[in-house]
Amino acid sequence: MPRLTANNINEKKMAILRTLIALVLAAFCTLAGATSFNDIDVRQAQAMARQGALLLDVREPHEYAEVRAPGSLLVPLGRLKARLHEFRAFENKPVVLICRSGTRSGAAAHMLAQEGFKSVHNVQGGILAWEKAGLPVERR
Repeated sequence: MPRLTANNINEKKMAILRTLIALVLAAFCTLAGATSFNDIDVRQAQAMARQGALLLDVREPHEYAEVRAPGSLLVPLGRLKARLHEFRAFENKPVVLICRSGTRSGAAAHMLAQEGFKSVHNVQGGILAWEKAGLPVERR
């Protein structure tokens, strides 16, 4: 078990704060104007990723390190907006978002749709559903 230090605690607090800010912003964007994205199941997500969709995992680094979908790219929700320029090539291509349970990825999906991404998909149930379905995962 990792040793808790003031630095670790502060990092976790900042990660939580970034996530909360992103969720509030996504909620505001939803209320301010409609955004369009699709909820998909894990098998659809896996098939889309195999066909070249960008699979973004919006969890925090410590969560991603534990278990992740093969081929996924880590971009924590709290940093997604600042890193959008990295994904502009996918603005008109499928982008699949995953998190632990589907909540943060839903917020990320709203954000991407609001930013003009045309084919945005949220994985219902997140990595928990992915594992439950028996789909392959990568671990530490």
